[in-house]
Amino acid sequence: MAQMTMIQAITDALRTELKNDENVLVFGEDVGNNGGVFRATEGLQKEFGEDRVFDTPLAESGIGGLAVGLSLQGFRPVPEIQFFGFVYEVMDSISGQLSRMRFRTGGAFNAPVTIRSPFGGGVHTPEMHADSLELLMTSTPGVKVVIPSTPYDAKGLLISAIRDNDPVIFLEHMKLYRSFRGEVPEEEYTIPLGKADVKREGTDLTIIAYGAMVQESLKAAEELEKEGHSVEVVDLRTVQPLDIETIIASVEKTNRAIVVQEAQKQAGIAANVVAEITERAILSLEAPVLRVAAPDTVFPFSQAETVWLPNSKDIMETAKKVLNF
Repeated sequence: MAQMTMIQAITDALRTELKNDENVLVFGEDVGNNGGVFRATEGLQKEFGEDRVFDTPLAESGIGGLAVGLSLQGFRPVPEIQFFGFVYEVMDSISGQLSRMRFRTGGAFNAPVTIRSPFGGGVHTPEMHADSLELLMTSTPGVKVVIPSTPYDAKGLLISAIRDNDPVIFLEHMKLYRSFRGEVPEEEYTIPLGKADVKREGTDLTIIAYGAMVQESLKAAEELEKEGHSVEVVDLRTVQPLDIETIIASVEKTNRAIVVQEAQKQAGIAANVVAEITERAILSLEAPVLRVAAPDTVFPFSQAETVWLPNSKDIMETAKKVLNF
């Protein structure tokens, strides 16, 4: 076991799969010699050569098109979109090509592409760099959407994503890149896609979250414990497809739930989770299922980020409404 940051765990996963499969190719803006804007690919071009880890022009539409073409020729592309705010340039490749490839060709072709991209607030980026646009991806049938919250999960999920024979959008929260270290096995391991993880056991309330909001939820759960409340925290890890089984099992145990997302309330991963709980476990509920989310405005400029983003205090406030209902 090694102590790694999330960025180190991601580099380790990429190195593992580049070693394991000569058809894995890593490419994107500045990912080669520079090692990427966050150094996620640092040292990989030197180790594996310019044919397997290479820079592209600053053109996301070209990066997406290249991934589609390479996947049809037997390669396993791992393109990087430098910031997920620029995903609009590559939407046709994702929703018009990759997501439909297996269906369109009657199974003759598939699209084993993993698109990595950083996103998320709290690090004071310029405009268009921090937006939570995961809902654009979850509303695209045919793609899986993975958002890790710890270094351990990041490595295991990324290896699984690269090995998956269908397209995976792998979103990395910038605030989590270097904010803490975690135990990560140095050998290879996988975590199945589509499986949530109970990060903390509890009996009075379930908090369901993903990405950086998992860490905020754990902080809130610790504070609530001091006040005598036993809180369970479920990390979705994969937001498409959802692990309905784990969500419902937790809610049936605690009989109360809140769902936390960093995205605006209208961008509804949380709304989808609430709907699933209501459809499947409404008779187990002792209170309404409430949401914690950002306001329905565009992402603010840097000075207002800390006010705008949901945090552990917001989670505690909403949790108490449900606990005291």
